[in-house]
Amino acid sequence: MHPLSIKDIRSSFINATRSETVKLTPPKVLETLDWANLDLLGWRDEKMPLRGYLVLPTDQGLTGVMLRAPEGGPRRNRSVLCELCRDVFSKEDVLLWVARRAGQSGRNGNTVGTLICADFLCSSNVRKEPPANEIHPDPALVVKRQVEEFRERAEKFVGRVRQQ
Repeated sequence: MHPLSIKDIRSSFINATRSETVKLTPPKVLETLDWANLDLLGWRDEKMPLRGYLVLPTDQGLTGVMLRAPEGGPRRNRSVLCELCRDVFSKEDVLLWVARRAGQSGRNGNTVGTLICADFLCSSNVRKEPPANEIHPDPALVVKRQVEEFRERAEKFVGRVRQQ
């Protein structure tokens, strides 16, 4: 992913109003991010903790999605798997993030949701090299496959938000 400006980010959203994008709090660490190892930019709004954002390059250009987390936070009685990174070793909380659909469908109240890491650490999760073993003798190939599949799943989720 290439470095993004605040202007790029604000103009990328497909399911948010102009006033919502103006009110969003961008991530503080934007200038120091390791862009080469990011497949998507995801963050929680520090002023509105139940709000999150995903911005990723897609075939249709830079695409942003505004998300909402459930009130009350994660439930601690069971572990769930992030649908984007599918990291089975992560100790991160996973939340059901819900996005209003784009266009008229979203204005009518239609939403889609998926399980995503609470703090959007998916890009780093898929880049963790597993130990070499008989099944996966080359950990670098495993990471490459995980990154490609992560990008596909993220784009599919954005596609579901975009569907009218």
